[in-house]
Amino acid sequence: MASLLQTARFATTAAKLAQLPRGGVPEIAFVGRSNAGKSSAINALCQRRRLAFASKTPGRTQALNCFALGPERAPRPVAMIVDTPGYGFASAPLAVKRGWDQLAGRYLQLRQALYAVVLVLDVRRGLTDLDRALLRWMQPDVPILALLTKSDKLGRAQQRQALDAVEAELRAARLPNPVSLLAFSSTSGLGVEQARAWLEAIVAEAGAAVAEGEPAPEPETLADIDRVRSANPP
Repeated sequence: MASLLQTARFATTAAKLAQLPRGGVPEIAFVGRSNAGKSSAINALCQRRRLAFASKTPGRTQALNCFALGPERAPRPVAMIVDTPGYGFASAPLAVKRGWDQLAGRYLQLRQALYAVVLVLDVRRGLTDLDRALLRWMQPDVPILALLTKSDKLGRAQQRQALDAVEAELRAARLPNPVSLLAFSSTSGLGVEQARAWLEAIVAEAGAAVAEGEPAPEPETLADIDRVRSANPP
């Protein structure tokens, strides 16, 4: 049986929150530092080579890229994958970096259709200060799957040490969110099936919740928030 993730296809790009799709379709966001392997992880999970663009220039993605899941001819998608801008690319101009970070942060904080977040971490870097800063934007009930990418570059003992270290740091952060950890490699396939199963379970759970009662519509002030925040950056 084909994976739901194999139906992924490009839907739209949003440079600000007001441009995101309406309708309450459940969304799973992928977040992570530039060059952590986020695009490669999406492509591996969806078994597509170029679904998400893995740029040779870290930080190229400057908007929220949405990918629809489910039958293409259905009235609406079953769910959406949202590829958020990579953060922390030192060579980017300060104003541009602030725009990327605020877009992803406000999305994580405000988006009512957000049902889960995949945090992509380079296993050799672990959890950085920038990752911790991003996690502070998170809505408290949204589950997090932390993928320690490029784990094929480490032996099993080192992988375990890396997982233990990240788990300890996340516990120290005292996040209210449910958190899962997984060693992952888009090159070797390590952890791909487990991550795919986690994501599809989230989609099934979200679909059941939507069937019981449609989520509240996005607040009408969303566009105003974009204008106010861009005019008055923190």
